[in-house]
Amino acid sequence: MEEPPLREEEEEEEEDEAGPEGALGKSPLQLTAEDVYDISYVMGRELMALGSDPRVTQLQFKIVRVLEMLETLVNEGNLTVEELRMERDNLRKEVEGLRREGSAAGPEVNLGPDKMVVDLTDPNRPRFTLQELRDVLQERNKLKSQLLVVQEELQCYKSGLIPPREGPGGRREKEALFPRGSNANSNKEEKTIIRKL
Repeated sequence: MEEPPLREEEEEEEEDEAGPEGALGKSPLQLTAEDVYDISYVMGRELMALGSDPRVTQLQFKIVRVLEMLETLVNEGNLTVEELRMERDNLRKEVEGLRREGSAAGPEVNLGPDKMVVDLTDPNRPRFTLQELRDVLQERNKLKSQLLVVQEELQCYKSGLIPPREGPGGRREKEALFPRGSNANSNKEEKTIIRKL
């Protein structure tokens, strides 16, 4: 039972051996706020030994300001290091979770460069192959060009640049020879058909 008190005394002796001067021997990246206080103590002791010359007093204020800046930098650096450690730990947990999910999902399928995985529950998933889309677009473009040709031809008929052609069985010719009594109704029907087109 005497061992624990002896260990505590040994630790205190080791700290005393390092003392405030030990902080000066540390790497700047390992400094803590307590180390800055120890450095301040050592510097103050040295300045007191120099005496009360006005130049020493001016130097003392400058040293205090530098030590305050050092303390701020050390505290900010320690906070940044702590934030990075927390972020690293969170990322490790996330990676472990993803690995567990991946191993629980079963063996991974190794897809080639020309393969794609499709989620069937996704409402924005592709529903057609690229070839089907190309065929539909080609057909659309063909129909659009035909529509433009027919519209131009219709404009020419309306303007009178092209005389009406004779349809199957000479239908237009017969209509011209035997005008109907309801000519206004037939014009309206033509206009509605044209609008539908």
